[in-house]
Amino acid sequence: MLSYDFTKRVRYSETDKMGYLYYGNYASYYEIGRVETMRSIGLRYKDLEEDYKIMMPVAWMECRYIQAAKYDDEITINTKIVNMPTKIIQFDHLIKDSQDQLLNKGSVKLFFVDMRTGKRISTPPLMQEKLKPYFG
Repeated sequence: MLSYDFTKRVRYSETDKMGYLYYGNYASYYEIGRVETMRSIGLRYKDLEEDYKIMMPVAWMECRYIQAAKYDDEITINTKIVNMPTKIIQFDHLIKDSQDQLLNKGSVKLFFVDMRTGKRISTPPLMQEKLKPYFG
């Protein structure tokens, strides 16, 4: 299993009139978690798209709101890949405040597309190689 934590602050522009993190921004936080988790193992989305011509569209997302994050809160986005991907990769996210209180949890499933053909493909060998150490 791969697990990675990324810490950020809730910005004013991300909140609603009540000072809470706007509910629609949680999907963006999941994306931050995905991108930074991949970067932590040496895989950049930019490289996948530009060099390897592989896109990863979202197929499914689930989000559960537990407590509100507020303006200027320091939060941690914990992202996990629990299973070695085959045709779909699933990222599980926990968003916690600085006191380790769970604020939100969600999962996102993505699939792989060859940009040259527009067709779905299995997990790219480069990604399998980078993930292999986390799955024995």
